[in-house]
Amino acid sequence: MRDALRHFFAEFIGIFALVYVGGGAMMMAQQGAGNLLTVALAHGIVYAVLVTATLRISGHFNPAVTIGFLVTRRIQPMMAALYVVAQLVGAMAAAYLLKATFPDDIFAAARGTTSSIALAIDGGQAFLIEAIATFLLVFAVFGTAVDPQAPKLGGLAIGLIVIADMLAFAPLTGASLNPARTFGPAVASAIYEGQVVYWTGPIVGGVIAAVLYDQLFLPRAPEAPGSGAVQPQPGRGARRDHAV
Repeated sequence: MRDALRHFFAEFIGIFALVYVGGGAMMMAQQGAGNLLTVALAHGIVYAVLVTATLRISGHFNPAVTIGFLVTRRIQPMMAALYVVAQLVGAMAAAYLLKATFPDDIFAAARGTTSSIALAIDGGQAFLIEAIATFLLVFAVFGTAVDPQAPKLGGLAIGLIVIADMLAFAPLTGASLNPARTFGPAVASAIYEGQVVYWTGPIVGGVIAAVLYDQLFLPRAPEAPGSGAVQPQPGRGARRDHAV
């Protein structure tokens, strides 16, 4: 039970920080006290710090990452479900706290910080953008944290790819890269537009990246699924030959 709670709260705290800090930056930018760069930096920095802090426990904060671990047998199905529940609950808690701590007009002007698709593109284009952007994110996770021969960068490289994705794609789709990141604010604001895109795009992109890296760069014989830790500890599961 204690182990499950550790994983749950690591994921809860990570996504909570991402939604609350990132959402706060978005609302400030909406009021002219920031811009795309400050929003991207807020998301990337908090992601990098919290991933680094929780690498040995979990470090996902994203259903697309968790499902990528699931399909490559790095996490048990029940543990994956626990992660996703923690991510969704944490994202909703952060979104409701944003709603409670920011003035109503600022929260409404930012649409509750939920992601939205620009009028210049259609749903298919938005799906591809989210899939490609999340592919890059999950590929970076596997290439810098999962791979035992990866450079030991902690969450730095992962945070940097979040910043790059947001700078490139946020004007078009919000660069969600994360179903929980969009779902939490959608619930708090009751704005559910584009949820299909923001769930399917990141999950498809994340799964492709995970399988591609696993099959081409980590040709290992399958072993028993583990706890899902990005940086597993010896004896605690998650394919020991993939420990960072």
